[in-house]
Amino acid sequence: MENQSTHLDPLFHALADPTRRAVVARLGQGPASVSDLAAPFPMGLPAFLKHITVLEEAGLIGTEKVGRVRTCTLQEDRLAAAEDWFREQREQWKSRYDQLDELLAELTKDTENDKD
Repeated sequence: MENQSTHLDPLFHALADPTRRAVVARLGQGPASVSDLAAPFPMGLPAFLKHITVLEEAGLIGTEKVGRVRTCTLQEDRLAAAEDWFREQREQWKSRYDQLDELLAELTKDTENDKD
């Protein structure tokens, strides 16, 4: 069976890196220029731009260049797709744990009845 969430692969790949997660977290506060985003990181601008490219290709951020300034904005709908996937996973596991609880309760009840 083919993984039906392959559209999330680039998203999770982009978020796998701590630098990119930090950029996404910063953009959660509002748009910022590439130079402002790069400032806290101990790397050159060309290396940082590779991170921006990965985030942009994953659809997590959008960029707009006005003059010499390139401004990045968070694309919240892509993050919502990841949230939806996590919510679905959480619901599936909760259901499985609920079923396991029910089974254990039945087994415990049966064991107690066998003792009587």
